[in-house]
Amino acid sequence: MTGRLNNAQPYALGLFRMVVGLLFACHGASSLFGVLGTSGSGTVEAGTWPGWYAAVIQLVGGVLVLLGLGTRAAALISSGSMAYAYFKVHQPEALWPLQNGGEASTMFCWALLLLVFTGSGAFGLDRLFAARGERAEEARPERATVAA
Repeated sequence: MTGRLNNAQPYALGLFRMVVGLLFACHGASSLFGVLGTSGSGTVEAGTWPGWYAAVIQLVGGVLVLLGLGTRAAALISSGSMAYAYFKVHQPEALWPLQNGGEASTMFCWALLLLVFTGSGAFGLDRLFAARGERAEEARPERATVAA
C-alpha cells in the first residue's frame, strides 16, 4: 500500500499545487477586476499600498503556481505576501486566525511555503521544460576533442 501511495505522490502534489494556485489567482482577480461573484467592496485602486500590490502578487503568483512555471520562486513570494497580510492586517485585531479573519492568509501562506520545498509535482510546466532540456542535451552530438 505504501508503495502505491509513494508512486501517486507527485500526482497528488501536482493537483494540490493547481488547486492552491487557482484559488490564489481567483483572490487576485477578484481584488483587481471585481470578478467571480465577490461581495466585497469591489476593486482596489491601482497603485495603492499594500492592497493593489498584494492583488497583483496573488494573480500573477497564483497563475504561475497553477501552471507549475517557476513554482518555487512564485510560491516563495506569494507565501511571503500572505505572511505580511496576516501579521500586518489580521494579527493586530486578535491573536488567533479564527478571531481575526486571517484563516485564508494563514492557509495560503503555509500551503505556498510547502510548495517552495516540494516543487511543482506532476503536471507542471517546470517538469516539461526540464525534460525537454534534458532530451536536447542528450541529442547533441559529442564534440570531438583535438589532441594538441
